[in-house]
Amino acid sequence: MWKIEKMTSLLCITMISLTLAGSAYSQASTYAPTVMILGDIGNDVTLPCQLPFKDADDFESIGTRVKWTKVAEDEALNEDVLLSMGFHRKTYGSFVDRVFMSEADDDVASLTITDISTDDSGTYRCEIINGFEDFTQEIILNVRGSLTKGVVFPYFPREGRYNLNYGEATKACLHQNALVANLDQLRQAWKGGLDWCNAGWLSDGTVHYPVVRARGPCGGSRGPGVISYGTRNKQNSRYDVFCFATALKGQFYWLVQPDRLTFDEAVQACLDDGAEIATVGHIYSAWKLEGYDRCDAGWLADGSVRYPISRPRKNCSPTEAAVRFVGFPDKMQKSYGVYCYKK
Repeated sequence: MWKIEKMTSLLCITMISLTLAGSAYSQASTYAPTVMILGDIGNDVTLPCQLPFKDADDFESIGTRVKWTKVAEDEALNEDVLLSMGFHRKTYGSFVDRVFMSEADDDVASLTITDISTDDSGTYRCEIINGFEDFTQEIILNVRGSLTKGVVFPYFPREGRYNLNYGEATKACLHQNALVANLDQLRQAWKGGLDWCNAGWLSDGTVHYPVVRARGPCGGSRGPGVISYGTRNKQNSRYDVFCFATALKGQFYWLVQPDRLTFDEAVQACLDDGAEIATVGHIYSAWKLEGYDRCDAGWLADGSVRYPISRPRKNCSPTEAAVRFVGFPDKMQKSYGVYCYKK
């Protein structure tokens, strides 16, 4: 009888211990409700992640491991974003040099993503493991705003390539009826076939160039892709620039004239027609967004001579649709017509 009572007591103690262990285990892992975050293309966004409570002494003495993951529908395709262990942090893939964690408090693991694009949309998982309690937070990031319908084009002035600092690049695009392109716009242009072997400023002060056909010094082993030079000194560094022009609100056209014109004559001819001489941004918008096609080289407002080809043919950009660049000829040269723009 004594043995039976002893066994019963041991069984009860075991069951109570298992119950307590299960309770303790369930308390050690905390899952927070999913959070929705909205961000705008080209901006920075912070994804919040913080323990709901902590014992400060335990937290600081034990140390913390934080893992950020971009979650796919198939968990096998999850993408590592950032791993933090003490003072050591590592970023991965497309997030390298683009994400960082808050330094404000030891218990804050919030993640900031810079220069977000539509590719950054999705679900992110933050896992905090500190030996005292585990915490998991999922955040859904929606990147709003689609790219304004427009066209990205490379630009350099009469002085030649790699002659613009950031401020000069900004003014150069404005003078061409455009703005400095952002990284997302350049990526979209690259996906659309933009291949350019000269590096140019973007709106965030970084320098990139798009390579579709990697070759030699143009992408080499790094391409194809949008090749980055990173952030440069806005005052002293000099590159070309990538501009972004939107759809035209007026009419771009070739001005029919009996004779070829000097640059000054071209400017005056457009004025006499109730218009203005067209900019580089105008010709690119007309070509890309309206399919404008003409195999006649004409003056533009910056003193360059170009012509737009949407239907490649013999003697007119036979290999590809493009805005062909003739150059920056002597403005007194009487060899070209003119493209005008009427609002």
